[in-house]
Amino acid sequence: MPHIALPEGLPGISAGFAFRPETAKPMRELAHLLLHEPNSLTPGERELIATYVSTRNDCYFCQTSHGAAAACHLGGNEIVEQVKTDPQSAPVTPKLKALLAIAGKVQQGGKQVTAGDIAAARAEGATDMEIHDTVLIAAAFCMYNRYVDGLGTWQPREESMYMGMGRQLAEHGYLKSSR
Repeated sequence: MPHIALPEGLPGISAGFAFRPETAKPMRELAHLLLHEPNSLTPGERELIATYVSTRNDCYFCQTSHGAAAACHLGGNEIVEQVKTDPQSAPVTPKLKALLAIAGKVQQGGKQVTAGDIAAARAEGATDMEIHDTVLIAAAFCMYNRYVDGLGTWQPREESMYMGMGRQLAEHGYLKSSR
């Protein structure tokens, strides 16, 4: 049951967005830029970062919807599940593993990221832009997760709904009312 009178029938963040469209616009734009626009990290890698942080924050809606988007980009859910449970043994690049370690530190608190974490990512080929975007994705998803959960939004458990949502996000991004 939502903590405030949110529009009925809209899952997760879409209910908060419908309640206050003027704040939804910049939040959607940020997600679109970080996860969908061209970047040296693939959309699948960026969705994995969002999924990993959302999993660590225990936000069911975000981890499931972004996990579904990542699965669409990556051709299946196996890597997504491995990243959610043990990113260091997942079949992703060493660079992505180093960036996921940074994202996990940001999720705990920004000051947890050390010069050693950054050096490890650079040693695996991460650019300053990729490090920047990883930190921003992690920080933004902490906000998005807290927004969804702090309002007590409806988070249905039907996996098929999330697969459709993930496909929509993977194909079209975040600017339209896709969630």
